[in-house]
Amino acid sequence: MKITLLTGKTFDISEAVGMDIKVVPSRSYGKLVLRIDSKNRIPVLSVPKFCSRRRAVEFVNENMDWIIESLKKLPQIRRFEDGEQISLFGQKVIIKHSPENRSGVHLEDGCLSVSGDIEFLHRRVRDYIRRRAAVEFYKISNELAKKIGCKVNKVIIKDTKSRWGSCSSLNNINYSWRIALAPDYVIFYLMAHEVAHLKHQDHSDEFWKCVDLLCPEWSRGNSWLRRNGKTLYAYE
Repeated sequence: MKITLLTGKTFDISEAVGMDIKVVPSRSYGKLVLRIDSKNRIPVLSVPKFCSRRRAVEFVNENMDWIIESLKKLPQIRRFEDGEQISLFGQKVIIKHSPENRSGVHLEDGCLSVSGDIEFLHRRVRDYIRRRAAVEFYKISNELAKKIGCKVNKVIIKDTKSRWGSCSSLNNINYSWRIALAPDYVIFYLMAHEVAHLKHQDHSDEFWKCVDLLCPEWSRGNSWLRRNGKTLYAYE
């Protein structure tokens, strides 16, 4: 990964350190910072304006043990599989590959039937969840919004791995499709959290009172996400 520094220099340290590493400019002077990009599963090095290639390589090598251990702690990438049981909008569902069917993806009696070739099963399940989430999340969010005298403009389902949801000043709410795989009380907590932002754009005491009004079990949902969120992010 190459980057042109403000000094006009360029360097690529991936080969020198023996692994792929992303180099980005640092906003702080004289400070090198390492972090792990969990989505792309690579280390990211922030370099200050006048950092030399040699110093960047040394810094990475000095912290190689930390990089390796951090990468090991990342959950394994998961794909939906035939016979797998998942939680879908708070209900236990078994994924069943049904190549003879012609209905795409169909949910009935706790069974999610997926037609077509097996290599397309993961994508079809993911796309189905995203379509359903757009409908279900809008319904839940709008019902919660009515309780506080607000209205949701629209709900957008995204493939984010950095945040579960966000609310814009235009009353648009974004959700990660992966939240559909969480227990129902977690889903309701997240919906309440984002809907509360329709009235309070900050995280003030008034905001949390609003969340509590909409979802009395919010702390339980919040704790679950903190403990188990990475298991949902593992789905690509």
